[in-house]
Amino acid sequence: MDSGRRGKHVWVGVAFVVALGAAVAGSVVMWSRGGGKGRVPVAGPASGAPEASAELAALGEGATIREPVVAGRFYSDDSAELTADVDGYLAAADERPLPGLRALVVPHAGYRYSGPTAGVGFRQLRGRAFRTVYVLAPSHHAAFRGVHVGEYAAYRTPLGLVRVAPAARAMLGVGPFVSVPEADREEHALEVELPFLQRVLADFSLVPLVYGAVDPVRVADALAPRIDADTLIVASSDLSHYLRYDAAVAMDRATLDAVVALDADRLGEDTACGRAPIRTVIELARRLGWRAELLDYRNSGDTAGDRSRVVGYGAVAFVEKN
Repeated sequence: MDSGRRGKHVWVGVAFVVALGAAVAGSVVMWSRGGGKGRVPVAGPASGAPEASAELAALGEGATIREPVVAGRFYSDDSAELTADVDGYLAAADERPLPGLRALVVPHAGYRYSGPTAGVGFRQLRGRAFRTVYVLAPSHHAAFRGVHVGEYAAYRTPLGLVRVAPAARAMLGVGPFVSVPEADREEHALEVELPFLQRVLADFSLVPLVYGAVDPVRVADALAPRIDADTLIVASSDLSHYLRYDAAVAMDRATLDAVVALDADRLGEDTACGRAPIRTVIELARRLGWRAELLDYRNSGDTAGDRSRVVGYGAVAFVEKN
């Protein structure tokens, strides 16, 4: 979603198509086996949460928590079942020799559909330590300009709380970073990455970023000075949507080839819903001397069986060049 008049028109069109597609193709759009249960509030005072009082007290009085909105749908809302699901995807994935891992592209669909590919990506984090994780996610529900920064004290999942880094609030008003609360109110693209991060990283804080209409190069300008050896970047994105199996494979392979080649110009409007986050990571890779390596590709026809209208999923690692 680049800036400018054309970007504004594209943004509105994409938002409409995504909303319409979600309404008419819900069977493909990532429902996990947990079933839909009642929605909980998006944010509330920490004192009302069920976690141990010591954990909540550490956040400070009046701290707000971003509650999960797709638990029980995209992934299980039962902590034991969710742990078993995530650990199963991780255990089924191979670990690659990736010294100097700096960033990942991973999918954000319901775990039944994209969990195997997400597991391959997040498996590469086992045994590593990152102090801060920036999750770059597209907005599927709100149209706005800039990149929304979540201002909560923490995000909750069924596995517990994920603290938001102090750096997040400090970014507001700098470059493209803004506060648009509705951007994250119903958004799944950031939330679904958190249980995987919780199972592979022992201790980290989160910088939650949800993209509106923005120039990815401008985002890279603002992020590059903030990245150090203790920082991980996670770009959340699915690939093609609702094509027949063979057409999806062809398009997705071309998209992933472009990502591995660090060629952002080859990423068309319909290639990935997280195109802007991916383009940001490509720009960072070109500036900071990273290379990209494809880890996994599948689509919902591989994982769920229906090949008439599929959604594509890829996992890509970005590592420092030797």
